[in-house]
Amino acid sequence: MKRGVMILVLFAAWSLTACGPSAGQTESAIPVFETGVDPEAWALVPAGEFYEGQFAHEVTMDHDYEMMVTPVTNAQYAAYLNDALHEGWVKRIQGQVVGYYPGDVFRAYRHEFPIEAGDWLHVPLDEPGLRILEQGGSFEAKPEYANHPMVHVTWFGAKAFCEFYGWRLPTELEWERAARGDDDRPYPWGKDIGPGNANYYHSDDPFESIYGKQGDTTPVGFYNGGTYGGFETQDSPSPYGLYDMAGNVWQWMGNVYEYQHYRYMRGGSRMEYEPYLRVWARNNAGPDFHSSSVGFRCVRDLSE
Repeated sequence: MKRGVMILVLFAAWSLTACGPSAGQTESAIPVFETGVDPEAWALVPAGEFYEGQFAHEVTMDHDYEMMVTPVTNAQYAAYLNDALHEGWVKRIQGQVVGYYPGDVFRAYRHEFPIEAGDWLHVPLDEPGLRILEQGGSFEAKPEYANHPMVHVTWFGAKAFCEFYGWRLPTELEWERAARGDDDRPYPWGKDIGPGNANYYHSDDPFESIYGKQGDTTPVGFYNGGTYGGFETQDSPSPYGLYDMAGNVWQWMGNVYEYQHYRYMRGGSRMEYEPYLRVWARNNAGPDFHSSSVGFRCVRDLSE
């Protein structure tokens, strides 16, 4: 493992487990902003050559695909839970949403943990940091967090959401292509980063005035050139019009690699310093891990 990657993993291990906003914070203090960016929108990512990784070597994406313009929101996931539970796609057991996974091939490699066939955690309904409520037998997002990214969802829960609609989680290569475009930029919007580009540690967005330097998630599409509560943002999409490809929440990837049980994430989060938002930065955790700084988005293949 390269030294730079080891530093990232060690830092990210702290950031993934660090506590989020105070449980004692009153919800009435949370600002509500409408960004005008549609979380139902998709963007085309074309096939072609592009630069991958920190050292920008050329690779080829051999297919076109579409990716969600924003991460999946709490409102979208709440609606999914209602449908998925009704149809038996997932089930509720003792305060948890779980679902079947066929398991991974296990070779007892060093540090490899078996992921066996069976029901695995998707969403812990008893998690205090969850932004989804159960009301009258159905789920809905907390109103002040409806357009924020879904958090406290495991890799299993992210994968199941995408597949319920006939989509899938992106591969690492697809994600980086969508984030970077054709050049060697380190960030989705360009070569430099500032507080107006993304939600990261001590980026001074309006939620940091409430929760401190770690802040909170920001609404999806927040960094679109708008001004919110006196805070000016820069329009910071990727070359293909994708928002929140850096900062806010880490995003689960779909890759399942041999000889390891870890699943990877891209994009950095609200808890990271600027360098960890670069397009080649990676993080990992077990597929049953969940956190207030981890979310996801989906991709879909084009009909031929």
